[in-house]
Order: sequence, then C-alpha cells, then structure tokens
Amino acid sequence: MWLVAAFALAGGLAQLVDGTLGMGFGVTSATVLLALGVAPATASAATHAAKLPTTLISGLSHWRVGNIDKAILIRVAVPGAIGGFLGAVVLTSISLAAAKSGMAALLLFFGAVILMRFGFGLRIIPTPKSGHTARWLAPIGLLGGFVDATGGGGWGPVVTPSLMTVTSHEPRKVVGTTNAAEFAVAVSVSLGFVTGAAHQDIPWLPVLGLVLGGVIVAPIAARLAGRLPHAPMGVMVGGLIILVNSVVVLAAFADLPLVLDLALMVGWLLLVGRIARAAWRRERAERLAASAPVAEPALV
Repeated sequence: MWLVAAFALAGGLAQLVDGTLGMGFGVTSATVLLALGVAPATASAATHAAKLPTTLISGLSHWRVGNIDKAILIRVAVPGAIGGFLGAVVLTSISLAAAKSGMAALLLFFGAVILMRFGFGLRIIPTPKSGHTARWLAPIGLLGGFVDATGGGGWGPVVTPSLMTVTSHEPRKVVGTTNAAEFAVAVSVSLGFVTGAAHQDIPWLPVLGLVLGGVIVAPIAARLAGRLPHAPMGVMVGGLIILVNSVVVLAAFADLPLVLDLALMVGWLLLVGRIARAAWRRERAERLAASAPVAEPALV
C-alpha cells in the first residue's frame, strides 16, 4: 500500500509538470524505475503502460479547456505512433547492458535539455526556423516517438519546443496538443513492447501508483497550463533527472567513493536550487513586464 502511495505521489508530481510544461512524465517515471533496478525495456514498457490512462485523461482535459489544435494533433500523432512502435522493437532487441547505459545516457541528455531550456532559455535540440509549416510536423512526430520508446521518455522534450518553433500557437495550445498526441504514441509503444514480450516483468504496483497519481492530477494540470511558474519547475525536474541518471552512467566507468558521491550530489542540488531561484526571478520579472500597461504618449 505504501509503495502504491509513494508512486502515486511521484506520478501526480510528474503529471503536474508534464501537464503544465508539456514534458516530464515519461523521463521522470523512467528515471525512477531505472534507479530501482528495473530493466530498460521493462522500465520503458511500464512507463508507457502508465501513460495510457494518464495521457488519455490529460488529452481530454486539455480538449475541454480548448488547448488542442486538431489538425496539428493528427499530423504529429500518426508519425509519432509509427516512431514509437519502431523504437520499442529496437529496445527489446539489444543487450541489457547496452540498453541500460544507453537509456540512462538518453535520459541524462533530456534532463540537460529541460534544465537548459527553463534555467537559461537555451535550446540544445535544434528546431527548424521556418515558421508555421506542415512539412516539419511528421519528422518531429517520428523522431519524438522513436526516442520516447528507446529512452522511456522524451516525447515532450522533443515535440513541445519543436512545435513552439514551427507553429504560431501560444504555449498552452502547444502543451495541450503535445499531451493529447502522446496517447497515440503510448498505445503504439505498448503494442511494440507486447510483441517483444517486455511486458512480462512489469512491476505493476509502481505502475498502478503512477496511474492513480497521474489521473488525479491530469485535469488540474490542464487548467493550470500557462499559470504556474514554469522556469523553476523545469529546472528542478531537469536537475533531478540529471542527478539520478548521471549516477548510472558514471557507475559504468568508475566506482567513486561514497563520500565523493554524496559531496557531488549535495553540490549539484545546491547549484540546481540557485539556478531555479534565478530562473523564477527572471520569469516573474518577464511576466510583470508583459502585464505592465503601456504608457500613452503625452500630448504636446
């Protein structure tokens, strides 16, 4: 019971971030499961099993509040589903050691993407700068679906900033469309893992917890999209993802003393806290500047 409750809390927090930022549920859930020693293919399969109800509820919630562009949704979701199925097949066909290191490295990269985006306003993933055009939507969906399956997460970090570049929509519509399209990707990825038998060892109690927390928070997150302070939330999520997955990557190359490990962890958390605080101040200043009334020119 306590295990379910703990994962429900984790799932709720992850869905709050995902539903408001357009990224975070997959990479956060996969990171937690990988840290618990779950095999990479199983971790990704479990994450996408949890995504089935959470992305469905999240998508419907965003649709109810008008956060979805149906035309873009279809053009991104279909290639995303294809890429997701292919990624699941690839992940189940490679060795366990290679998959664990590869998934941790990919999650580490997406943690850096999230941290740099919300902490410093920088985009590590290059996005096309050709305005509102449909020709980029299919490649974005295909790539997003593939890395989402192979990394256990990654749909949001790839698709959300890309759609913000190639469409003229406000952030809440990009987040809503990305969340709704993710349901199709989750279905396709789950089917891919079923064909590869990765579903047999799924830890269903943690998955149940992730589902409960995610489903409860999804409608709330949809209404809060565009209202919560995005920058500090994104920084903290990215920082934690980097911390957990860097431990896995470093362990493959060297066995550091416990004291050094703890010192590095504490130092990193302090640094992330400072970045989050600075990002919060910057975002608050930008919102105040945007809401300030424009002074009318004085009559001479």
